[in-house]
Amino acid sequence: MADQYTMQDPTTQYPGPDESFEQQQEGPGLQQEMAPKPDSGESSYRGSGRLEGRKAVVTGADSGIGRATAIAYAREGADVVLSYLPAEEEADAREVVELVEQAGRRAVAVPGDVTDKAYCEQLIATAVAELGGIDILANIAGKQQHCPDILQLSDEQFDETYKTNVYAMFWLCKAAVPHLPPGSAIINTSSIQGYQPAPILLDYASTKYAINGFSKSLAAQLAPKGIRVNVVAPGPVWTPLQVVGGQPPEKLPEFGASEAPMGRPGQPAEMAPAYVFLASQESSYVSGETLAATGGMPTP
Repeated sequence: MADQYTMQDPTTQYPGPDESFEQQQEGPGLQQEMAPKPDSGESSYRGSGRLEGRKAVVTGADSGIGRATAIAYAREGADVVLSYLPAEEEADAREVVELVEQAGRRAVAVPGDVTDKAYCEQLIATAVAELGGIDILANIAGKQQHCPDILQLSDEQFDETYKTNVYAMFWLCKAAVPHLPPGSAIINTSSIQGYQPAPILLDYASTKYAINGFSKSLAAQLAPKGIRVNVVAPGPVWTPLQVVGGQPPEKLPEFGASEAPMGRPGQPAEMAPAYVFLASQESSYVSGETLAATGGMPTP
């Protein structure tokens, strides 16, 4: 795995895509079955106490960016409540629980479906009960399914994409805010698709526009309470989201190479530091911001 702490050429820090990237899994997908396996910082992330004593909820914590963020939060000193789909994602989630505990922090696994409002409310209630509170909410779970034609985009897919990406964010923020003390942070997840929407990601891209607007409005609303709200907008990142229908399989051997000026997809481990920064007191004067980690793809 790449060393993230030694100065080097970022274009070659991780390998570019090739024929080995062409693969497909049934959704929601397992990171441990991907080849090459994404780097979520399991062997590389080094903490420095930036989140010591904090209490975090991370959705999508079993794999990809959520996994990398949960690992980073724990190694920075936070206890972590992990949200992921039951049964389907349990194998990946067990690995993350072990990594959080190896960092000396509490890991509270709360499997469930974020498209269920009752589960979202219970997730926050469990965090408060088990950790004694919550001061970081990282909304990372997402749904992405490519569809080339609006006439083929079903109401069911459109609805589930919005419930996973937008409604869940709303329900979780609403449930969490009464428990968030001054100094807390909410970090939501947009995408380069919120700025450069691909024709095959109509429903997904539109949710990412919504997340940006929602977060900026909520940031202004919560700033007087000392609660910051920010967004991370990843570019093309190698995660299970891509191999369960997020991209056409035949496009995966070039995934990230043609879009990103750096010529390769990002890795989850490269996204986690953004979530750490926005959760930490280092970003105390940053709210309503979208931090783009896109491999050089421009955003407004």
